[in-house]
Parts: sequence; C-alpha cells; structure tokens
Amino acid sequence: MKRRKRTCRSISFQGKFLLLFLTSCLATASLYAQEKFTIRGNIEDANSGEGLIGATVFIKELSTGGTSNVYGFYSLTVPAGDYTLVYSFVGYESITKAITLDKDQTIDVELGSGATELEEVVVNAEPEDSNVRSTQMSVNKLDMREVEAIPVIFGEKDIIKTIQLLPGIKASEGGGGFFVRGGSADQNLILLDEAPVYNASHLLGFFSVFNSDAIKDLTIYKGHIPSEYGGRASSVLDIKMKEGNNKKFAAQGGIGLISSRATIEAPIVKDKGSFVVSGRRTYVDLFLKLSNDEEVKNSILYFYDLNAKANYKLGDKDRIFVSGYFGRDNFGYGDLFGFDWGNTTATVRWNHLFNDRLFLNSTAMFSDYNYEVEIMAEEEENENNGFKVTSAIRDFSIKEDFEYYINPQNTLKFGASAIRHNFVPGEIIPQGDSYINEQKLQRKYAWETAAYISEDIEFSPRFNVNAGLRYSWFAQIGPGEIYTYDEDGDVIDTETYDDGEIVKSYGGLEPRLGLTYLLNDEVSVKASYGRNRQYLHLVSNSNAGTPIDLWIPSSNNVRPQIADQIALGYFRNFNDNAFESSVEVYYKDMKNQVDYRTGAELVFNENVESQLLFGDGWSYGAEFFVRKNKGDLTGWISYTLSKTERQFDGVDYGEVYPASWDRPHDLSIVGIYQLNKRWNLSASFVYRSGDAVTYPVGKYEVKGEVINMYDKRNNNRLPEYHRLDLGATLKLKSNEKFESDLNFSVYNAYARKNAFMVTFREDRDDPTKTEAVKFSLFSILPSVTYNFRFK
Repeated sequence: MKRRKRTCRSISFQGKFLLLFLTSCLATASLYAQEKFTIRGNIEDANSGEGLIGATVFIKELSTGGTSNVYGFYSLTVPAGDYTLVYSFVGYESITKAITLDKDQTIDVELGSGATELEEVVVNAEPEDSNVRSTQMSVNKLDMREVEAIPVIFGEKDIIKTIQLLPGIKASEGGGGFFVRGGSADQNLILLDEAPVYNASHLLGFFSVFNSDAIKDLTIYKGHIPSEYGGRASSVLDIKMKEGNNKKFAAQGGIGLISSRATIEAPIVKDKGSFVVSGRRTYVDLFLKLSNDEEVKNSILYFYDLNAKANYKLGDKDRIFVSGYFGRDNFGYGDLFGFDWGNTTATVRWNHLFNDRLFLNSTAMFSDYNYEVEIMAEEEENENNGFKVTSAIRDFSIKEDFEYYINPQNTLKFGASAIRHNFVPGEIIPQGDSYINEQKLQRKYAWETAAYISEDIEFSPRFNVNAGLRYSWFAQIGPGEIYTYDEDGDVIDTETYDDGEIVKSYGGLEPRLGLTYLLNDEVSVKASYGRNRQYLHLVSNSNAGTPIDLWIPSSNNVRPQIADQIALGYFRNFNDNAFESSVEVYYKDMKNQVDYRTGAELVFNENVESQLLFGDGWSYGAEFFVRKNKGDLTGWISYTLSKTERQFDGVDYGEVYPASWDRPHDLSIVGIYQLNKRWNLSASFVYRSGDAVTYPVGKYEVKGEVINMYDKRNNNRLPEYHRLDLGATLKLKSNEKFESDLNFSVYNAYARKNAFMVTFREDRDDPTKTEAVKFSLFSILPSVTYNFRFK
C-alpha cells in the first residue's frame, strides 16, 4: 500500500508539471499568436542627412525599444496597437511620434542638433546609459568634438593620440603604435571603412594617418570583441568616414604651423546621395629652404593624405557606398637619400534590405601598404649608380554581414569573409647604371577566411547576453620554395609548391561571450570571455613599429598567435547620467608570441623566419575610469594598474621577463571647459611608468674595444614619464553660413625632458667609468591653428 501511495503521488506531481508546462506553452503561443508588425526606417542628422549610429527608438507603452546600426537603420517588431515612439540621440533634440500599428510601417526620422538651445554642453558618442545597460564592455567610443578639443603635438587633431588617453591603452612616445592590455603593437586591427590599415602613422609616428575632419565615428574594442571582427589578438579600432552632406554644400578646413587641411561635402542628388573629399598636407619642407646648407635646402620632408567617399540611395531598400584613402610620407636628404611610405585603401559597400527585419551589408575592400628606400650615388661622370629597396603587403577581401531583427529583445548577426594576402618581403631595383644587381625576395601568399554568428538577447529587463562564435581558417599557399628550420634556425628541408597549393593551414573556433546584469537603473555588473586568433605577424626591432617593418604570414614554421581574455566589470552612473564610472579587471593569456634571436637579421633576409623565437605571454590588470559628460566642464580620469610578461625558451634560459611595453602605472586626466560662448579651454595630463629596457651590467675589452655586457632581458626601466598639454579655442566670426576659430595649444607645457632612450658611453673624464646619456625628443612646443567652416 505504501508503494502504491508513492506511485500515485508521483503521477499526481508529473500531471501537475505537465499541466503547468502545457499552460505555459499555450500562454506563450497565445502571446506570439498576437498579430505583429514591424516598424523600420533610418535615423539621420537633419543638417547633413548622415545616418546616426546608435540613435535610440523607445516605445513608451511597452517600455522597450532599440538602436540604429552603423548605417542609421533600425527595425522593431511588436504586437499591433497604438504606440508613442520617442527618437533620441545625445546632443540632438528628441522627436515623439504617435502611431497606430496595424501594418508594417517605414518611418524615417531626421533629428536636429539642439546645441544652440542647450543650457549645458553634452559630449558623448552613444546613448547616455549605454555603458551600464549594453552587453558591451571593454569598449570606448569617442565623440569627434572631444578629439577636436584635446591638445596634441603641433595642434594636429589626432584620434590615435586621443585614444591613448583611455584606460588599458598605452602610448608610444615618438611612435605610431599603441599597446592594448598587454598586447604588442601588431595585435591591433585598425579599420578605415572596414579596410585594414597596416601602418597608421605619419612622420615616424608623431601624427596618425587619420584626418579628423573626414572621420564620423570611432570605436575601440579592448576585450569583448564582437564576432564579426577577427584577425588580431588584442583589439579592434573601427573608424568610419563621413558620408557627406546630402542637404547642401558645406566646407571646412584649417591652417596650422606645419600643415593645412580642407574638406568639402555636397549632395549628388539632394536627399539621395552625397560625397565628401578631405585633404591634408604638411609643409615642413618649406622651412628647409631657409637653410644655408645646400643639401638641407634641397631636402624633402612632408606627408599628405586624401579621403574621399560617396553614397547613393538606389531606392527604399538599396544604397551603395564608395570610399577610399590615399596617404604618403616623403623624406629625402639632398640628392643622396630618399624614403617614402604610405597606405592606400578602397571600400565598396552595398546595403540591401531584404524585408523589414533582414539587413545585409556586402563589402569589397582593397588595402595596400608599401615603402621605398632609395640610395642615390653619383660618380665623377655624373652617372647614377644608386638602387631602390621596396616592400609591400596587399589585401583583397570581401565580406557579407547580415543583421536579423527578431524582436526588440533579440537581434541576430551572422556573416562570412575572405581575404587574399599578398606579401612582398623586399626587392632591390638598380637605378641607372648601378653596379648592383636586381634582387627579389620570394613573395608569399595566403588565404584567410571566417564565418561568424552572434546574438544579442535580453532575457529580462535586468539580464542581457551577447553570445557569439567565430570560425577562422588560414592557409599559406604557393607558389614558392618553402623552407623548414630546426630549433637553431638552420634549414633542414626545402620543398617547392605550385600556384595555389596549400603549404600549411590553421583554423579553429573563437567563442565570444558577454553578460550584463543590472542591479538597478544606474548600476550593472558585467563579465566577458573571448578568444582571438592572429595569423599575421609583424617583424620589427621597434616595439611601436616603423615604416620599414615587415609583415609575414603564419607558415609551416610560424604558428598563429592565440589570445584568451576574461574580464569582469562594475559600471555605475551618477547624477542623471552626467557622470559615468567603471572598474574593470582582466586576465589575458597569449600563446605563440613572437620574439627574435640575439643579433637577428630582419631586413632583406630570405630566411627571416629562422631568426624568430616563439613563446608565451600574459597580462593582467585593473582599469579605473570616471567620465563627466554634461555641463560646462567635461572630461575624464583614467588609471590602469597592470602587468605584462613574456617567456621564451631562447631568452634568459626560459625565465619570465617583463615585456618592453610593460608599465605598472598609467594615468590620464582630460578636462574640457566651456568658459563662455567664445572661449573653450582644455588640458590633458599623462603620467606613466617608464618602459622596461635592458641596461648593461658591466663591460669588457676585446682588442682595445670596450664592449658592454648585458644580463637579463628588460632588467631595468626608463625614468617615469609625465607631461601636461594645454589648449584654448577662441570663436571668431560666426553666422548662419560661416564660422571660424583660433586654436592655441602648448605641448609639454612645463618642458619636461622625458627620456626617449638611454645610451651608454665612456665617461669623458674617467674612461674606466660608464655614463648613461638620456635622449629626449621634445621640450615645450606651442602652436596655433586657424579653423573655418562654411555651413
């Protein structure tokens, strides 16, 4: 009897569970059985017609909504009913629309800037509380108005120098590279309208290749990198160019001490298409003409760049974009030496709307980075017997990116990409009657492909998830002779491969996961995990990168780098989102890192892979960030406490050592103050620990020559670095059609002589002693720039 009672109770419980389950299913089915319709459209700037990225659409009655994508497109699918829609974007006046949703509707909205009516300055590049609510973490966006206000060297607005003031991003003095959460400079993917830029610096790193007048939006991903991005181990800097004003003609520009720039934009057909063209050139070489030295007078030193973009709406569902960048540095010393380098990118995109929920972006891209070094020598007969050395990397790629708006709580993204890499390691080309023979290092080729899927899911008003999975595949291909090296770098095998034949392939999954839990409307906690694979490697003796750096593919000798990163974060906003703050901790594990043998020959070496060492790395740290977005005073404070280490069997007998860019402390303070309607003041202060360097621990003499003796790698540090930059902008003439201003800036205001490098030499007074000599790049540098704009 007891056994039967237990059975009856069990059946009773199962029956109740089944009944509850069926009731739940029926309720869910009833909910989804409600007739649903889609609201979709574009949100644009009323003055220029450019799409607004991340503008908010909020449905009051449902307390839900969505945001526009990178092209200004949005889509919401909700049950039929009467609704109030609120369209908003930071710095713009909101628009409210009442609709009756009884069929699919297209609602395009133009938001006007409310800057002239606002009582306070609002500077932000995304919705006010997105830092708390979104599933993104380890991400920073910058508003171009901030970039324009922050003082930098020679008064040049520079997005690369500006992002180096953010937490987790370490700067390189006198270099164009940057380091993100312990990663090396080549682990950063820099995209300009989706095309990769392999060298982002002008004048050996003092300026970036990005003309801020041509830039619309920039986002840097330091940790939880979305699944649509891949190919680098540490970060993605995604830069998007302006699309042009499709309402009216507009122009702007500036004249500075060392450069000038100009931008024009206008409709192709009003409200249907537009274009923008922006150019910049320095004229340092003009000052060289004042020299009494004939060689200096005939020298060349300048850079220029050109951005262009056009777009056209083919209809309600189709739009095309064409954009390009071309920039070059030229340096020449008299008739003896010439050196130039530069980037070329081109992007063609097609946006297509299959239906109200499915959005497609098809992209074809080209990227080229190359340099030329020319040595010119004249014999007595005035016959040129010089030579030219060239090197390049070229990419051709295609991408297909889909966005499917399931409902306001669920968005699905998926797509695929393919890249054809062409590496030109080096060629020596004789000039004139040169006695030097033509030489060409063997070219290398590779395919890199990937497919991905990701989903943003709002499980509840407090719990959001972004889950993604990426699969990447890489293959080194022929034609060519492929060498295999042993641990000592000696060739042990040579094999010939035909055109297109696979030499070596790699591939694997790259999971990405981001979790957000809202404790209340102002506070959230987040966690993320991501794996990234990198198949290209930068061969350079410089930490920050130089124009003559060499990119090589993964091969039978070089394995792809793999980085796994986990991060936790606490995010909180204050005073109606006027202040935002965050604390993030992270740990990154890096496999197959690249270093070099002692005395490695990296330039014009057919067997450069034999000079490489491979090991592991890891970094960990905490990032603190406080930012003020509203009021007359805006800006931020960021502080990073971190550690970055490496381990290679061929370095210090396998002992762990700090990476060259390891800096335990990194502090940045940025302030922008609107003094009155005419004056805007700004300042930035940076402090950081010195780079890890290798100092000699002794010396010895061989045949009368004194040679320094070194111990462990990076056994010491440069002196600590700190600098204060000041800026002020004075508004001049301004009316409905024209405005202008003068920008004054002072770089390194208190003339701190920061160490760029330290060298060692015999003491002049006592040859038995060695003295350290500090070399600094810049002291105080004032500048002034005149800016103008035709509206």
